[in-house]
Amino acid sequence: MRVIGIDPGLRNLGWGIIEAEGSRLRHIGNGVCHSDPGGTLAARLLELHSQLTEVIRQYRPNMAAVEQTFVNKDAVATLKLGSARGIALLVPAQAGLQVGEYAPNAVKKAVVGVGKAAKEQVDHMVRMQLPGVQIAGPDAADALAIAICHAFHGQSAQRMALARGAR
Repeated sequence: MRVIGIDPGLRNLGWGIIEAEGSRLRHIGNGVCHSDPGGTLAARLLELHSQLTEVIRQYRPNMAAVEQTFVNKDAVATLKLGSARGIALLVPAQAGLQVGEYAPNAVKKAVVGVGKAAKEQVDHMVRMQLPGVQIAGPDAADALAIAICHAFHGQSAQRMALARGAR
């Protein structure tokens, strides 16, 4: 399975693509979609939409995973992040992909083993699981972690389905 992980952000939307065959993971690509901070919200969302659409067209993943948004004290920032998250959900859906959603602590637990892991720990474990990877930045590292989390959850679901069928 080829999975795109997406770390939503209005200024920087990270993406990372891996292939998973059983327990083997392979890095395919990663990067960051950027929007012009001086532009209108609509123009910025259109920039992200166009860039992410091109990533999906180029790499052709067959599954997607997006990090869930946490609510912070700044309501305006939360709403803007929610708009970027809407793009992160919409683009894969337009491509016909199933989209999984994961809380930040679930991603950290899947990749590091601890739900409250620091960004540096997540980055380190992504590099351990994808040897030789060149990561485009922290947002791309988070996106790769989201893809890894989705691959692990998919493997668990397959094992459960097989176990149910064996009864």
